[in-house]
Amino acid sequence: MTLVAGSLAAFRLYRREAVRMISSLNGNFINAKEMSMKHSTILTIAAAAALVFCITPEANAADKGCSNATLKGTFADNASGFFTSPPAMAGPLAGVLTETFDGSGAMTATGTLSVNGNPVAVTGKATYSVNPDCTGTYALQLSPLGTTAHYFFVISDSENEIKWICTDAGVVLSGISRRQYPAGDWGQ
Repeated sequence: MTLVAGSLAAFRLYRREAVRMISSLNGNFINAKEMSMKHSTILTIAAAAALVFCITPEANAADKGCSNATLKGTFADNASGFFTSPPAMAGPLAGVLTETFDGSGAMTATGTLSVNGNPVAVTGKATYSVNPDCTGTYALQLSPLGTTAHYFFVISDSENEIKWICTDAGVVLSGISRRQYPAGDWGQ
């Protein structure tokens, strides 16, 4: 809001100065020094407005106000990638799941994975942690596979999307989870 108000004030001052200069030209002659000072003032205001535009996003980038409570609700997840090791598991991996976040650091999941072309129905439980910059991590225990996978994620699109990547060695897996019912929707 401050950014818009500052820009509007700069525009109004610029317009006022332009009207003064035009009215001065109609009746009086403006000397070069006076014209130069008016241009200098306008340029200073424009430079200040540009500085505000450039600095404001950086100042707020580190703290977007996210917390564990930011992730609450059910998300539809689409995953694809592959295992690189161990050799017995190496091959393609894909899956579709629903993930339900409780807003307090716990998540449950259910869906189907395709591991090397073999479909496997899975359920999972996870703990998650969200940072103020809307990034975070979670550790997901999958049954019946008996594995725990670790993920890094970024919350985006007004908290309606999670972009994630698996951080475990031997796994190349990423995906996007979209909120099933965006905030304010009938299903939320």
